Amino acid sequence: MLPSSYSKITPEIEKLAGLTEQAAYVNPELYTEYGVKRGLRDLNGKGVLVGITNISEVNSQRVIDGKNVPIPGELYYRGYKIQDIVNNIRPDSHFGFEEITYLLLFGELPTKKQLRNFIKLLSSYRSLPKNFVRDSILKKPSNDMMNSLARSVLALYSYDDNPDDISQPNVLRQCLQLIAMFPLLSVYGYQAYRYYAKGDSLIIHRPKKEYSTAENILHCLRDDSSFTPLEAKLLDVALILHAEHGGGNNSTFTTHLVSSSGTDTYSAIAAALGSLKGPRHGGANIKVVKMFADLKKNVKDWTDEEEVGAYLRALLHKEAFDHAGLIYGIGHAVYSISDPRAVLFQGYVEQLAEAKGYDKEYALYSLVERLAPQIISEERKIYKGVSPNVDFFSGFVYQMLGLPMELFTPIFAIARIAGWSAHRLEELSHHDKIMRPAYMTVAKHRKYIPIDER
Repeated sequence: MLPSSYSKITPEIEKLAGLTEQAAYVNPELYTEYGVKRGLRDLNGKGVLVGITNISEVNSQRVIDGKNVPIPGELYYRGYKIQDIVNNIRPDSHFGFEEITYLLLFGELPTKKQLRNFIKLLSSYRSLPKNFVRDSILKKPSNDMMNSLARSVLALYSYDDNPDDISQPNVLRQCLQLIAMFPLLSVYGYQAYRYYAKGDSLIIHRPKKEYSTAENILHCLRDDSSFTPLEAKLLDVALILHAEHGGGNNSTFTTHLVSSSGTDTYSAIAAALGSLKGPRHGGANIKVVKMFADLKKNVKDWTDEEEVGAYLRALLHKEAFDHAGLIYGIGHAVYSISDPRAVLFQGYVEQLAEAKGYDKEYALYSLVERLAPQIISEERKIYKGVSPNVDFFSGFVYQMLGLPMELFTPIFAIARIAGWSAHRLEELSHHDKIMRPAYMTVAKHRKYIPIDER
């Protein structure tokens, strides 16, 4: 146990931090002066091209008569449109995520036999090393589940007989094991937190081989292990929609970047988890849920457009919620007219809201969905359209499923590990160059002054 003073910010640290802040400052106008694309994006949000991938495609524009014209957002997995995937998976199947994981890893949709064998393979990996839960999770609980998940991933390195072998067969084996283990690592980490921090009973359920990833999450998380077919289906759809989103999103780019150094799988995936943890990436749906909680407290009539609109304007003016000037869940770095994942999700969200008695909350979400883009366009100078993104609905879905907020981002990770794995394998298949982007230095050259003369 570290001393209580370990995390204290002393006056000396405060003073040094002021020096750091001065040293770290770079005039934002220099980005325009030198034509540097800040955040590797232009003013329209379009990313700088840094690689080529076969795995997925994200479109928000189409060239028509030589001009880039905004279109409703498109997302393809290995050339298959996400709408076709979600709408054509059997309605009674909860193994859609497994089917799509196979597609992302191996490039083709599986036959019935291939899918059965793949599900069996994942099930065989859905267990943790002996005493791992006790020694690595229960004895070292964390109040942040992404931290717990990342530590568990790094700890698994020590249980692997060939952790540094980056041949395709070995990396595939490691990735499949992590895909299978992520639900257990996430849920067990939460159960440990519940027990030690909240004083709840410690209940650890073993996964069931016949269950899908979505079903096992609900089974392992809930004390009574029960869930409805609609709940399992909706969580399965959520995993499909979060499984992959092109090579340029922050955590997947991190996977490519770190993998290009030749490091091991556990380090690469832990780095991706660190990226996803950020509130600008995987933690965004938590912000949406908290924003709506604040809205419901401060708006008397949830159906009154003027009152709801006034709250949204207050958000933009930094007068409400966290004073950041943002309407969370509205807008995306790539999409403008629509996010296809949000469009697909909405129909399922409405079904669950009706089944769970959340009709009023769903109506409020729908009202904000309609009003927010209009208000943003009136209040802000924007370079492209804005619309609800997948985070706008995902946190609401997890709330209706009774999932704890601490697991919102880990569930994103449980899905995205499929895409990260495909991208890691793709990056390693090139195995020729480490990624090394350039930075322009604007510091002036100075002559060193001996310490006695300063």
